[in-house]
Amino acid sequence: MTGCMNMSLKIKINENYGTLKKNYLFSEIAKRVKLYTEAHPEADIVRLGIGDVTRPLSPVVVKALKDASEEMGNAATFRGYAPEYGYDFLREAIAGYYKKFPVEITADEVFVSDGAKSDVGNIVDILGDNEILIPDPVYPVYVDSNLMSGRRVSFLNGNIDNGFSPLPDGIAEKPYIIYICSPNNPTGAVYTRDGLKKWVDFANKTGSLIIFDAAYEAFITGDYPHSIYEIEGARTCAVEICSFSKTAGFTGTRCAWTVFPKELEAGETKLADLWSRRQATKFNGVSYVVQRAAEAALTEEGQRECKESIAYYMENARIIADVLESKNIRFTGGKCSPYLWLECPNGMKSWDFFDYLLEKEQVVGTPGAGFGNAGEGYFRLTSFGSREATVEAAARLKRLL
Repeated sequence: MTGCMNMSLKIKINENYGTLKKNYLFSEIAKRVKLYTEAHPEADIVRLGIGDVTRPLSPVVVKALKDASEEMGNAATFRGYAPEYGYDFLREAIAGYYKKFPVEITADEVFVSDGAKSDVGNIVDILGDNEILIPDPVYPVYVDSNLMSGRRVSFLNGNIDNGFSPLPDGIAEKPYIIYICSPNNPTGAVYTRDGLKKWVDFANKTGSLIIFDAAYEAFITGDYPHSIYEIEGARTCAVEICSFSKTAGFTGTRCAWTVFPKELEAGETKLADLWSRRQATKFNGVSYVVQRAAEAALTEEGQRECKESIAYYMENARIIADVLESKNIRFTGGKCSPYLWLECPNGMKSWDFFDYLLEKEQVVGTPGAGFGNAGEGYFRLTSFGSREATVEAAARLKRLL
């Protein structure tokens, strides 16, 4: 046994991990809340931090889960490994979903996965050493997945004056990998058609690739694009990632998709071919049961039921927004997004306001600084809580602010 002491591996590790922040944002939040609850076990904490849904799956989705589970218990209808790109029935349903925008997508351009977060993190596998362009503040996975791969990341400053929707004006005209999220997480900002057209034109002119995150498109109201493919020219410069997580409450069920248009090529190589090869090697597909549930969510009845939950969450957003407006606190989001992005009162720093809100009123939100340097001084609240929790949080905010 003594010969094994003080031994150390002599392998090389991925030193790019050393460029990451020590703690993932939501892990740090959980740590601080845990310490507070241990010190104050009597505290009644209202959580408006992590963007996790609270409404149950819709009846038509639950029925599909049950029916598919019954099939898996019958030798005649049992299925083993799922196709790594998704079952045809779901790929066709997703392609059909796009028609209402209206956008023409073929089923073989759709790749089903276990989550938009997975696809956002994994897409770097098929991309080389490009310069990455990311609006700030931003969902941490965009940045972290590229830093893990040793990529160079440049940031576009989002602020209250540009509506947290920066444009390519003044950017050096060269190829980039450009991340765009609309509606944006965390700011709730939504790109207009003109704004997205500027990005599409810039990408086509420079040979850049846009990775468009449309995970919150179902929350959009008004004349804003739900898909980047509503913009002329997008099929030659953009990949689109979307999800059932917030649209249909699949955060714990896990199903999403990514669209690779046939026109999307780098030199002689189609990006869809690279993604196909990557998925075939590293991914075993989404379960049949979950894919049947996802298919049900896209039926007419399923979409109606999903919209009921979305309307519930957006009413929660209105309740919180009313308090912020009554206190003259500037914010974005809450209209086409379940997130409200507010300026911290009295010039407070993001984490200081987090601690202040937790200690004074036992409400948990998300510090804006965790989403990038441009997020400092801002704070994200989510409307994904229950109605009772939202009303209570609103009362506490009104008392404190």
